[in-house]
Amino acid sequence: MTARPSSPTSGSGRQMFSQPRAVWAVAFACVIAFMGIGLVDPILVPIAESLHASPSQVSLLFTSYMAVTGVAMLITGVVSSRLGPKRTLLGGLAIIVVCSGLAGASDTIGGIVGFRAGWGLGNALFIATALATIVGAASGGVAGSIILYEAALGVGIAAGPLLGGVLGDISWRGPFFGVAALMTVAFVAIAVFLPPLEKPVRATSLADPFRALGHRGLLTMGVTALLYNFGFFTLLAYAPFPLHMSAHQIGFIFFGWGVCLAIASVFVAPRLQRRFGTLPVIMAVLMLFAGDLVVMALFTGSRPVLVACIVVAGAFLGVNNTLVTQAVMLAAPVDRGTASAAYSFVRFVGGAIAPWLAGRLGETMGPHVPFWMGAGATVLAVGALATGRRVLAHVDAGVAPRSVPEATVLTTADA
Repeated sequence: MTARPSSPTSGSGRQMFSQPRAVWAVAFACVIAFMGIGLVDPILVPIAESLHASPSQVSLLFTSYMAVTGVAMLITGVVSSRLGPKRTLLGGLAIIVVCSGLAGASDTIGGIVGFRAGWGLGNALFIATALATIVGAASGGVAGSIILYEAALGVGIAAGPLLGGVLGDISWRGPFFGVAALMTVAFVAIAVFLPPLEKPVRATSLADPFRALGHRGLLTMGVTALLYNFGFFTLLAYAPFPLHMSAHQIGFIFFGWGVCLAIASVFVAPRLQRRFGTLPVIMAVLMLFAGDLVVMALFTGSRPVLVACIVVAGAFLGVNNTLVTQAVMLAAPVDRGTASAAYSFVRFVGGAIAPWLAGRLGETMGPHVPFWMGAGATVLAVGALATGRRVLAHVDAGVAPRSVPEATVLTTADA
């Protein structure tokens, strides 16, 4: 039997923890930033009850956030290449601190939705720049740095719902103020521990992300993620409603989901990739996730089934997130910041539409329908990815179709 060529994740686990100080500073800030996502999830139902809002109205907290994040991704490269990565990271965190605090002080659903939109702007500036910075500065290659990034994501998402549930039991405003406090800590960590970062040699233009989408491989990954996000955000934004549980209980459930996501991201994804290859594993876990959503659609009235399916979904999503992010970084011969911005712009379209659509379908057609919608969209994501297998065959070699000049990649000045 012919052995499979060494995957780009080979050895990445050993090198992941040997990183420059700059990488750890950004990774820590990423943990805090991703905690902000999960902090809000347990309070969706309390917000609806306190402000007399419907599930579809409350889901606009996700829609406004994701829509602005996606559009703002188009300018992240322009801003970062002119201000520099460190200033861009700090600017994004500052916007999140202000908007999350104002959302907690708001007395209307419209106000919260609006401030969540501003939060999305800060999120875009931070996340796109953080990923490019970690990939450019980390030791161990692209795969190792992405595993570190996904580990930060997993830890943040796991801890966020737990803290959000505790604060949400006190008041639905608590998690918003908690986000503001945590983002302030992240701001200080970046300001103090992250050294000055070099700007790219060539400033990015607004047209660069659109040009990047002209590469079939990157566009395929974006469309795949757009469709998959219908399933992801149905789980994240709608599943708390049919559970009919307290904020604290939902926080514990999504804590379990986040733990599974983190473990799968760091330990399971690299092993599956080495054995089976990147694209086959992505397609397999997406089908498993679709099956998970089908079970939720069939047994929406069973609280134990819903809880089990939510937690198990974390494992599928952890594997998928790590391998998809790695494939995006290698899908096209463009610098990594531009690739991240272009891909995120496309995928966040799904993240913007899905929460509202899931809530609306649940209100008008029954609580099981959103899960059928999410499952169907996830299956379509597998089909979209299958159409690009030939143009993405190179990702297991760990290189882009043509080498990207190192001068265009964000690097630390003293890493």
